Amino acid sequence: MATSLLISNSPASADEEMDRLLEAALPHMHHSCESVLANYPDDEDAVAEIVRLMVAVSLFNREINVEEAVPDEALRETLRVEFIDRLEEICEIDPDTLLAGAVDIATKDALN
Repeated sequence: MATSLLISNSPASADEEMDRLLEAALPHMHHSCESVLANYPDDEDAVAEIVRLMVAVSLFNREINVEEAVPDEALRETLRVEFIDRLEEICEIDPDTLLAGAVDIATKDALN
């Protein structure tokens, strides 16, 4: 579920990219861990895409380009697994947690 995000050196491009990400993610920001699964019960791809968008927003807000910060593909895969494990842990503890917040915490924890 982890995603890579390329951040341009151009502030205008970065702002445009953030606007695009937010526009795509905004309709899903109200979801809790539980409600996203309830709304997309048979569509793992839709849930994964929503999580990817939220990861992209989290990485963008932290000004992290995963491919630059973690150039080793095997390590990125390890971080992806750590992210998924942490997200599942957060959502299991409190299914009513906002998904965006859970994704942000899991992203931060996986990168630390």
